Amino acid sequence: MIIDLTHTLKNKITVYPNTLEPIFEQGNTIEKDGFAEINMTMCTHTGTHIDAPAHIIPNTKSLDQFGVEKFIGSAIVIDCSEIKDISLDFLKMKEDEIKNVDFVLFYSGWQHKWNTDRYFDEFPTLTTDAVEWLAKLNLKALGFDSISVDKMTAESLPNHKVLLKKDILIIENMTNLDKLISKKFELNCIPLKIENSDGSPIRAFARIEK
Repeated sequence: MIIDLTHTLKNKITVYPNTLEPIFEQGNTIEKDGFAEINMTMCTHTGTHIDAPAHIIPNTKSLDQFGVEKFIGSAIVIDCSEIKDISLDFLKMKEDEIKNVDFVLFYSGWQHKWNTDRYFDEFPTLTTDAVEWLAKLNLKALGFDSISVDKMTAESLPNHKVLLKKDILIIENMTNLDKLISKKFELNCIPLKIENSDGSPIRAFARIEK
């Protein structure tokens, strides 16, 4: 079974404050030109996307410098929808599961607030000791159904820095994570292969064995 974990890219979707809003417009049509093409203008962190170390830290890897295997692997979803902070004690309750996967995804319920002003309400985030503990593990990436791994008020982006320094990538704005709670599955989160890319929209999906 396949479950799509990606928000649809289109005009007037949620973007991080003060960043470029995407524009999709018909450039060519079958009726006029004999073929159809859509012109796109958007930043590399639009919609469901993945962050590279080069997004935050100078002289570090861009997405195109990782092999495609970095974006495929085993995953779990942790339900954090009933808590404010994702603490180390909370994660320790899932320690055996976390240590046996490539990706850890966090369901906060914010996916249901996508394209509303409430998407920027205070969502659950990792505490300092929790993110430092995760950074010591052999993980490919962490994923979230919210707009950031950091609080909106955290201007220095400390969680981004801790993870990306360890080449643990960050997936933001995921959806449908509630369908994967208590399941182990294969995650695919392939970015566009853009030279020197600090990030990229992805088509993320889960593959669950029957």
